[in-house]
Amino acid sequence: MTTMSVNPRSPQMRPAILGTLPQIRRADGTEIRVLLVDDEPALTNLVKMALIYESWVVEVAHDGREAFSKFDSMRPDVVVLDIMLPDHDGLQVLQRLREKSPHTPVLFLTARDSVADRVVGLTSGADDYMTKPFSLDELVARLRGLLRRALDGVPADGDAVRVGDLVLNPTTREVSRDGDPIELTATEFELLHFMMRNPRRALSREAILEDVWSYSFGGKTGIVDLYISYLRKKVDAGRESMIRTVRGVGYQLIPHP
Repeated sequence: MTTMSVNPRSPQMRPAILGTLPQIRRADGTEIRVLLVDDEPALTNLVKMALIYESWVVEVAHDGREAFSKFDSMRPDVVVLDIMLPDHDGLQVLQRLREKSPHTPVLFLTARDSVADRVVGLTSGADDYMTKPFSLDELVARLRGLLRRALDGVPADGDAVRVGDLVLNPTTREVSRDGDPIELTATEFELLHFMMRNPRRALSREAILEDVWSYSFGGKTGIVDLYISYLRKKVDAGRESMIRTVRGVGYQLIPHP
């Protein structure tokens, strides 16, 4: 159990910046579905109010068992998950949810704020990680970013993108290299998709942030380096490296047959 602490700004007062953004809906035009998993009623009530203000449908679970049940019944578009739950470790909950739906975006919202905790959370398959205390404005912005990538990232033609022996299908969200399938989280997928759309081009960290993440990290580009390291472990593991570091700039994707 953790101590609830959030930005004191009232969620009923939609922030000016977020208020200018278009409403996000599912592909069929229905409301976005959010599963919020945390054992603090005060926190879940506040966050739920902020998300309902976005016209999203929100279901709350206060432990892992309830999270599994509600995930199956509502099939959410995004999950907000605490790591410290009364009956299950949040990392175990994430693993179970990934088995049910590999591509549903998951954001960890937790009091565990060390670098090691953040790395473990992200490498376990989460798409984003926020620590308590937190800003409601930033939480909504991050969720909008995850949803944008998950729901709006497919081009109209749906054609597969090929760079050397690496193939990415935006429609099925399948990735393979030399015929071997590669499992990616939603954020890893969008990062790789961006790099594959710009082969051989030296991409700055700032350009990657702007395209892959739809909100500002306040100039902190370390998140790019972290996700590049995840991609390397999956895309380049046991093979000739395709992802190169461009010193003083950022990264580039080099084709290999």
